[in-house]
Amino acid sequence: MEKVLGFLKQLAENNNREWFNDNRKWYEESREKILFLTDVLINEIGEFDPAVRGLQPKDCVFRIFRDVRFSKDKRPYKTNFGSFICKGGRKSMNPGYYFHLEPGGCFIAGGIYMPPAPVLKSIRNYVADHAEEWLEITNEPDFKKQFPEMYGDKLKLAPKGFPKDHEHIELLKHKSYIYSKTLEEKVVTSDNYIKEVVQLYEQLQPVNVFLYEALAE
Repeated sequence: MEKVLGFLKQLAENNNREWFNDNRKWYEESREKILFLTDVLINEIGEFDPAVRGLQPKDCVFRIFRDVRFSKDKRPYKTNFGSFICKGGRKSMNPGYYFHLEPGGCFIAGGIYMPPAPVLKSIRNYVADHAEEWLEITNEPDFKKQFPEMYGDKLKLAPKGFPKDHEHIELLKHKSYIYSKTLEEKVVTSDNYIKEVVQLYEQLQPVNVFLYEALAE
């Protein structure tokens, strides 16, 4: 991954179309490595989560091109590579496993990030009725050691339809149900990083199972 990180570092310093076009081969080589990594992760995760079996890497890897139409930031390219491995691919809004490669900002995550309102409502309803099960999963000592807190923004007040004195109101205020863990670059560039990442994903699998059950209600 060192060469891929090297590309991203240079892209961050030269985020313009001229430099990108001059270095397109470097980009294409880097993207192929991310596609290969994603394919490996799909196969490894598929050993304990059948939902991802048969996925195509191209359906999981995010584009590096930014949509700048409605953004004040007009830089044309992202400075990271990301893959979201889940049933139906990255556009499906299903729970899954995320890999983020960025100089100084590598991390993995699992769960569901900023789902649309109807999906979020389904999850909140299920969490409200099965909070003890969620807490049993997320307070398990080995899980808690790696993923001490849920990631993402929360509402300041109780979400619509839930009493403010609900026993687990803090759980219901979350806008995402996702856990993440930062990875040091020395981990990402080590020979056994895939093994370490897959072990973390396996710990996150019960969270995704719970969320799938929530969406099936």
